[in-house]
Amino acid sequence: MQVRRPTPTDVTGAPAGSRTPPWLLAALPVRAARAAADAMALAVALLIATLLRHDGDLAAVDATGLLVLASLAAIVHTVAGLQFGLYTGRWSYGCFEEIAALAKTAALTTPVVFILDTLVGRLVPRSAIIAAGLIALVLAAGVRYAARLLHDHRLRPSPEHGTRVVVMGAGEGSAQVIRAMLRSPFSPYVPVALLDDDPAKRTLRLMGVPVAGNRHAMAEVVRRFRADAVLIAIPSASAELVRELTELAQPLNVDLKVVPPVVELFGRTVSVEDIRPVSHADLLGRREIGIDLAAVAGYLEGRRVLVTGAGGSIGSELCRQVARFHPARLVMLDRDESGLHAVQLSLDGRAMLDDRNLVVADIRDQQRLDEVFAEHRPQVVFHAAALKHLPLLEMHPSEALKTNIIGTYQILQTALRHGVDRLVNISTDKAAEPTSVLGYSKRITERLTAAADESAPGTYCSVRFGNVLGSRGSVLTAFTAQVESGGPITVTDPEVSRFFMTVQEAVRLVIQAGALDSTGEVLVLDMGEPVRIADVARRLADAADRHIQIVYTGLRPGEKLQEILLGPDEPDHRPNHPLISQAPVPPLDGAVLSLLDPTVPRTDLIAVLRWLAESPALSAAREASPPAVVSRPGRNRAAGRNRTAPPPRQPEFTVRPGRQP
Repeated sequence: MQVRRPTPTDVTGAPAGSRTPPWLLAALPVRAARAAADAMALAVALLIATLLRHDGDLAAVDATGLLVLASLAAIVHTVAGLQFGLYTGRWSYGCFEEIAALAKTAALTTPVVFILDTLVGRLVPRSAIIAAGLIALVLAAGVRYAARLLHDHRLRPSPEHGTRVVVMGAGEGSAQVIRAMLRSPFSPYVPVALLDDDPAKRTLRLMGVPVAGNRHAMAEVVRRFRADAVLIAIPSASAELVRELTELAQPLNVDLKVVPPVVELFGRTVSVEDIRPVSHADLLGRREIGIDLAAVAGYLEGRRVLVTGAGGSIGSELCRQVARFHPARLVMLDRDESGLHAVQLSLDGRAMLDDRNLVVADIRDQQRLDEVFAEHRPQVVFHAAALKHLPLLEMHPSEALKTNIIGTYQILQTALRHGVDRLVNISTDKAAEPTSVLGYSKRITERLTAAADESAPGTYCSVRFGNVLGSRGSVLTAFTAQVESGGPITVTDPEVSRFFMTVQEAVRLVIQAGALDSTGEVLVLDMGEPVRIADVARRLADAADRHIQIVYTGLRPGEKLQEILLGPDEPDHRPNHPLISQAPVPPLDGAVLSLLDPTVPRTDLIAVLRWLAESPALSAAREASPPAVVSRPGRNRAAGRNRTAPPPRQPEFTVRPGRQP
């Protein structure tokens, strides 16, 4: 007796030999139902069109012929729909792309059915076939639209359980954030009204949310819609606009929220997770920064990039933004291993510290720099490593000499020896008409970079900007810590003012500046209008939950009342980017650094640093005997800009023998 063995099956219940994937078996019933619904819509459309042709006389309709033609039309429509992706799950149900595919399917089905009707003997009037194509398109699209509305309604959060939000702005950013809020039943926010200053949008609705007025109607709209919060959903909003809207919302006893600026979104859409309270960075340094992505990608994508000071505020943000342009290698150098740990964690979501691209090194150590450059062979260098606290460097100018000046000079010389194509030196606004050790040291590095540019076949330039909000040791960080400790907030002078920019904005412009053609210039970032420090302190004190006193301590040695971005001999010339000035820098031959001695008395060292910062141009290329004239390859120079190449030289350690830092 034969025993019939069961057919082997897999875990999905399909025969083991079946090649149909499980996901397709699960999706087939849904797609078949969509095709059947469209076939039914086509049959109903043929009936309606035929009745219209016969003035509603049902007796004049050939029911058998109509049924036959409807069957043929359903087959043609299904085949055409498969061809155009209507039933293959290519798009979500009821989206614009699916409706476009539905229109293509109807446009193909109608003439084919017209031809088939002619071949089989005119089962229905010809005019009815043409009308049926349009009616079927409307019916099928209507079914999809109704299903989409029902789906969105199920996802819509309840206004009774979420925070009722009035959204400022009715542009693309608002549309993205409203869509995100209304498509999750667990969304903590429910938009109830919109505000926009554009009169053309006064009757606009975004997903059913109406525009109820402009910014000046905020108080009345908040009261009428019983709102709990106001959301500034304008990613391109300036700091001035954020401050104005904040002042309008303060008396209303509502939470004020904001979406990130464009520079932080970096091209992605806004989500509910992006909504956050208004920060002081939003109030002080928010601007839309345009960037030439093609130019930036041209010098970063697929290149080996090294960032010094990678663990600091500027260096770590440089690493995060450069990584988005997919460099072949991103080498992060710092002497602070904890800083490297933090930047790797922010980039990879892990911090195993097992990547050779994480380099612990000190820019004062020439031998170590040569080892790093020989191993990684960087093509682009962003030099952000520096000492930056003005009062400390006033007390210890020898450290400014060792790190800011000699360290930068050694980076420049190492880059020249190893053929680095592009180097960007990060400078500061204190280098413009300097009055402090920090300013002198940074001005000297700008001049050393200009001299290196004369010897380099690539581009070596400096980028100068002011205070970075939220960086370690910034005034905003210090004020916040003072408020948390109960005060007082210490301000040097009631009239002192500074330029402010968020770290994301500054780094975005630094990367853009690196793409510009430059001849040893300093590229100065436009930081907008200066802000009075006393106003910042007062705003923080007012926002505190207790009384905070503001104390004025007087300007410290080397400090200016107002900073400037351009010196008196530096024109505001912006040939390549509206937010980047390009000012000439008198070069300084690094050989003169051998005259410096970090062990001399403090006042003598400061005097020499000041002299080096202010002295006329001193270039090895100009002092040498005139060699042959050559053109610098890879540079988009104007005609007649050929430059004289200096003779080979070995300008190594720049302090007296036996006194290396």
